[in-house]
Amino acid sequence: MSNYAGTYALDSTHSRIGFWLRHAMVTKVHGEFTDYESNIVIGEDSSATAVIKTASIDTKNADRDAHVKGEDFFDVAKFPEMTFTATDFNIAGNAGTVTGDLTIKGITKPVTLDVEIFGEAVDPYDQTRVGFEATTKINRKDFGIDFNAPLGTGGVLLSEDINIVIEGSAIRQG
Repeated sequence: MSNYAGTYALDSTHSRIGFWLRHAMVTKVHGEFTDYESNIVIGEDSSATAVIKTASIDTKNADRDAHVKGEDFFDVAKFPEMTFTATDFNIAGNAGTVTGDLTIKGITKPVTLDVEIFGEAVDPYDQTRVGFEATTKINRKDFGIDFNAPLGTGGVLLSEDINIVIEGSAIRQG
């Protein structure tokens, strides 16, 4: 990780904080959060924090987004933000894990992100960027999101597992 030492912030125009889950047990529904802030420090005392505005959810369906913003899911009026704070970095070369505390709806649980770093480049605007992908899977019920509906064919409408994918382009600050 020392190759990338510095302080970074995700570039929201070139990054994506996304997720997917099974819908009706036969397909996937994808979504993302479009409003977030981050601070990533890579070096001897590595750290990472992110604050995500829950009302910024976008699943490409306005009716679904309105339902997910409501009390059945994120309850954005009561819980306008979710947060992640890293507690441990285990990166060697261009791959490894970052463990941290994820807080959704006021409930904090540890999660481990599998991280792959794609490298560093200086863009045409003289900004140093590090590209990476981080993935994890959580159970939404662990965070108090337990809405579901039974299907006439058996099973339920929504999977409990949520797959999180962060496609990051982080810009070195200063």
